Amino acid sequence: MRHERSRIRIKNLRLRTYIGFNPEEQEKRQDVVVNVTIDYDALPAARADEVERALDYKGITKRIIAHVEDNRFLLLEKLVSDILDIAMAAEQVERAEVEVDKPHALRFSDSVSLAMAASRE
Repeated sequence: MRHERSRIRIKNLRLRTYIGFNPEEQEKRQDVVVNVTIDYDALPAARADEVERALDYKGITKRIIAHVEDNRFLLLEKLVSDILDIAMAAEQVERAEVEVDKPHALRFSDSVSLAMAASRE
């Protein structure tokens, strides 16, 4: 049996931050919705049933929350890139993809989103 890499998904993490370059965007926090997909080899943790071998996705999520809520961003591109860097910082991560939605950014649209991905390959 061939084992594929495993995938962790952090879905619809709803946070508030300063995002945008218009004056009204810099004066009040806005909602953003963060989705992160992380690929890593979970087989060693699964076979040994040892916490130390598993990816600490809770720690990654806490770092994302702190970074997003404690900073200001002019561009969605910067926010997404920073979150991707946080996800890729863990050695076990082979590939990560981040998508951030900015609800109500455009009239007549539910949201605007940007996605970026990175891998160690």
